[in-house]
Amino acid sequence: MSDSRPTALQLCPLSAYLEAGLNERFETIRWYELNGGEQSKWLGQRASAVRAVVTGGHVGCANDLMESLPALGIVAVNGIGVDKVDLDFAISRGVRVTTTPGVLADDVADLAVGLVICLLRQIPAADTFVRVGSWNQGDRPLARKVSGRRFGIVGLGLIGSAIARRLAAFGSVAYTGPRRKKVPYAFHADLNALARVSDVLVLTCPANSSTRRLVGAAVIDALGPEGYLINVARGSIVDESELIAALNEGRLAGAALDVFEEEPNVPEALRASPKVVLTPHIASATVETRTRMADLVLENLDAFIAGARLPSS
Repeated sequence: MSDSRPTALQLCPLSAYLEAGLNERFETIRWYELNGGEQSKWLGQRASAVRAVVTGGHVGCANDLMESLPALGIVAVNGIGVDKVDLDFAISRGVRVTTTPGVLADDVADLAVGLVICLLRQIPAADTFVRVGSWNQGDRPLARKVSGRRFGIVGLGLIGSAIARRLAAFGSVAYTGPRRKKVPYAFHADLNALARVSDVLVLTCPANSSTRRLVGAAVIDALGPEGYLINVARGSIVDESELIAALNEGRLAGAALDVFEEEPNVPEALRASPKVVLTPHIASATVETRTRMADLVLENLDAFIAGARLPSS
């Protein structure tokens, strides 16, 4: 008996909850588990059956894969990043691209504030200090104060705004972006100018060709040797080689990073540095938010199959 479900390609591991939902609706092919030869063979036999691709923002969907799927109608991204999906190419092929907007902001903002506190107060190092028994040998060096800092936010969208509201309880907030907004924060059209008046610079802007390695030597030097960098956006926004050099040379006080240029590969220089706090791209990684993200992915897929309006198109 043939499977009456439409076919979907799953390009990366997803939560058990989301995978169960996919399997109810689709014949789901776990594409990432097939090697190159197996993928080519499968496409030769079944490419025309694929109606949907389900992927993560960190994986996206390559043009050559889209091009090889003549019946593809939707790329459903479990996340908000579309920097690894060629939107113009997708549109040219009549492929809808959906994300999960509006459900990540609180968690990403919470993590960003947590990273600020962890970095300035040196909480991870203090935890290790206690665990390895170093406290018996004396006190740790003093950390830095969080309250009273000047915070700069790069990109005041939903996530940036949520971070700004939280950080306003600690100190002054300023921002930069494509345009001035009606918000109670100082606006700087120039990123370097924002960095010069910030003690802590938080990155929340989208990743695209205009923001690739946006934060390099010039921005870092504007932030200065007493400044801190927080990245909860995308790794491509920061020139990691310049960041490493600045940390090693004392031109930047520290950095807290949830995202990296070549995830999951993190440079040894960052992993070994006592000036950084590192997390493995977990900004949206809570049970509550990942469940809501999964629900929205499934809602988009249901609407697509039914020919209805997509909830987050």
